[in-house]
Amino acid sequence: MVRHLLNLKDIRTEELKGIIKKAIEIKKNPGNYSEALKDKTLVMYFEKTSTRTRLSFEAGMTKLGGHGIFLDKRTTQISISELKDEIRAIERYADIMMARVMKHSTLLEMAKNIKVPLINGCCEKYHPVQGIGDAMTMIENCGSLEGKNVVWMGIGNNVSNSLINVCTKLGAKISMIVAEKHPLSVDEELIQKARETDLYEETKDLNLLKNADFVHTDTWVDMELINDPGFKKEKERRLKALAPYQLNKALLEKYGCNGKIMHCMPCHVGYEITRDAIDHKNSIIFDQAENRMWSQMAVMLFLLGKM
Repeated sequence: MVRHLLNLKDIRTEELKGIIKKAIEIKKNPGNYSEALKDKTLVMYFEKTSTRTRLSFEAGMTKLGGHGIFLDKRTTQISISELKDEIRAIERYADIMMARVMKHSTLLEMAKNIKVPLINGCCEKYHPVQGIGDAMTMIENCGSLEGKNVVWMGIGNNVSNSLINVCTKLGAKISMIVAEKHPLSVDEELIQKARETDLYEETKDLNLLKNADFVHTDTWVDMELINDPGFKKEKERRLKALAPYQLNKALLEKYGCNGKIMHCMPCHVGYEITRDAIDHKNSIIFDQAENRMWSQMAVMLFLLGKM
């Protein structure tokens, strides 16, 4: 039966560890995998704009000996046809697919109608490939996440959902220092299961930064809405409510935090993060960006049975 990666809730811990181990191995010895997916085609479908997701998947597929095809909804016929028909046609050209979409329900409809693996490249609820890449980056820095303290700051969202999954599956304590959660991203089942592990907490206590091994943040305002005039009032409200949770050098020094600084990008300088945090000696933000490629290469090998 075909295996998809739509979120990280159902992936087993040993599978997750195997993917990350393979990603680290590929990064160390890329030449050994230069024909691993020779003559295979990855079709990438985008409803949302992208920098890292497109580049990391396309470059990764190239390094594996395959080919990536970019599809933008705005330049295809998907907007004038039913998705289930278009996706069944697209499938005929693909060995594996990735979709970066507005709604998780779109991914579910896609998965129901195709017989090739489908990867969630980001939706409003989850960002599983970001979570795997983040786990790889943290493990590169500390060897194992077992017993580590991971802090997420700002607003709970799709990226933090996937980070919660990887941390609780790999033995790290994750503390959500958040003022609020994005309503579209809330997954009560995910949170309940995380609570049952005793590795999850929600708080507004910034003192937890003192013992953090890793500190993550992400945009406070949806990327597709940040410059939307109709979103101006809500944007101003969020900026005011979330200001105490800005990741900056002064805050880190105030709480004696020596943890590694992480951000899934794009960074909105002066909002959720400052320049002195991005360029801080403890920042591993650009390692994160690179590792999206290596970890997604491992994900594709896993889903295609090439591990």
